[in-house]
Amino acid sequence: MKHELVLVLDFGGQYNQLIARRVRECGVYCEVKPYTTPLAELKALDPIGIIFTGGPNSVYLDTSPHVDPDIFTWGVPILGICYGCQLMAHSLGGLVTPAQEDTAREYGKTATQYDTSFPLFQGLPTEGISWMSHGDYMAKVPEGFALAAHTDMCPTAAIADPARGFYGVQFHPEVNHTEHGTQMIRNFLYQVCHAKGDWTMEDYCRTAIAAIREKVGDGKVLLALSGGVDSSVAAALLAEAVGKQLTCVFVDHGLMRLHEGDEVEAAFAKWDIRFLRVDAESRFLLKLAGVDEPERKRKIIGEEFIRVFEEESQKIGAVDFLAQGTIYPDVIESGAGEAATIKSHHNVGGLPDFVDFQEIIEPLRMLFKDEVRQLGRELGLPEYLVSRQPFPGPGLAIRIIGDITKEKADTLRLADFIFREELARAGEDQCLSQYFAVLTNTRSVGVMGDGRTYDYTLALRAVTTDDFMTADWARIPYDVLDRISVRIVNEVQGINRIVYDITSKPPATIEWE
Repeated sequence: MKHELVLVLDFGGQYNQLIARRVRECGVYCEVKPYTTPLAELKALDPIGIIFTGGPNSVYLDTSPHVDPDIFTWGVPILGICYGCQLMAHSLGGLVTPAQEDTAREYGKTATQYDTSFPLFQGLPTEGISWMSHGDYMAKVPEGFALAAHTDMCPTAAIADPARGFYGVQFHPEVNHTEHGTQMIRNFLYQVCHAKGDWTMEDYCRTAIAAIREKVGDGKVLLALSGGVDSSVAAALLAEAVGKQLTCVFVDHGLMRLHEGDEVEAAFAKWDIRFLRVDAESRFLLKLAGVDEPERKRKIIGEEFIRVFEEESQKIGAVDFLAQGTIYPDVIESGAGEAATIKSHHNVGGLPDFVDFQEIIEPLRMLFKDEVRQLGRELGLPEYLVSRQPFPGPGLAIRIIGDITKEKADTLRLADFIFREELARAGEDQCLSQYFAVLTNTRSVGVMGDGRTYDYTLALRAVTTDDFMTADWARIPYDVLDRISVRIVNEVQGINRIVYDITSKPPATIEWE
């Protein structure tokens, strides 16, 4: 079944993936394409609407990105956001100039008045906060356009030509800071493009399984399973589609969290697939012995993962397909869907070229992370796997500062488990984006019972974020932190001091290494 499609034309804005996610959240399938995509190619996709994204350029410069002017005579509704709005105005005979202090150079939260008689703002309050980020000004709007919103500084905060289905907004409706922004996007989809809203994960799941069966036929599929969300959901989808034709190689490097390897294995027990769990803890720890430099750790683990996977795949012999858990943000960042530029994505490094396979299959390559999680639920994967927070490919290796030993890994594993368990018990885990413990290489004097200790300091890290590009440290209640600290010091040998990281990103990163 062919889904309704909305195209997001990418002009280099920072929120482009967010626009696409918002459209899909409204029940309409969409894809991101470079603005350079030929018009004939766009027409062949038969979209019901097009969204022009923002971008860092000024539309009146010759070097700025432009579109084929025939896109405006095609008859498809268009929503222009920020640069996209100015591009539409500029292309259709309006005038865009550099903003002066008194002509709407606006950044951040801005009170905005809306004319709710236009379909884009139908059902919204007449005033709200919008998120502005523009240094140019629409001094003259094109013929046929009316003013649909204004701010104190800017009379042209939104423009509309309902007859042609063209709408432009100077602000960003896709970001959380814009009140009722998602409703504006929904109005564009349903009131202007007349979408039916046929994009559901249940339907996608059914369609994807059928497509995989048709592609794979009676072929054999090999997948390197890391235990992360993407590779696990890819494995479950393939297991549902082709069953015993799938071999999953799960390389357990001994640097996962407590019980995690067993949980991954248990999650796949219900499918009739070939599941190979390779216990490689000792060989990874041997390679890492004495290494304390973070990038070197990553490189060693990435290379060793490939060696182990290579050895296992040689035992299996030739396969028809090598499966990867590539997801849509990877594809967009690698060239907005241009297949020639797509990188090999894996969270511990590129997969080997020397595995004997004919073709790569990427069953999740059109899904965003939240959609991948939803697909996992549709496939019946346990919640502990699909809602798993980001976990680096090198695992605990980059959460142990300094050199790595089995004793340190076991110490951190238990401390991290207690941290996560107490946050879940207090209900705090629901409002956190990522949280984990870090075993520092700092040792300090402590007192336990009648004796003095000289043990490690453990750092706790918890953040909230929408996009992981920026993050704020989480305000965990003191009584919860107290319980966590008391338990870890009492139950985990080798730790006598707990500190809580209260640094946001930037200036810090989320991980310590």
